[in-house]
Amino acid sequence: MYKNVLQQIENVQVWPIISFVIFFLFFLFLLWYVFTADKRFIRYMKEMPLNEKNNTQSVNEKTSNT
Repeated sequence: MYKNVLQQIENVQVWPIISFVIFFLFFLFLLWYVFTADKRFIRYMKEMPLNEKNNTQSVNEKTSNT
């Protein structure tokens, strides 16, 4: 019974292709984001847990001063 469930769905061969395309587009978007992200913001976020200064200043103030 369970073996034939997917065979009864009309156009079932399209769904794996759609899933792959969605995954691939998401992966390309993440690669684009990583390579185009503001390096100062990434550096600030990376060092934030280690900062002993007062962390109440906004991110914009920190990144715009550099």
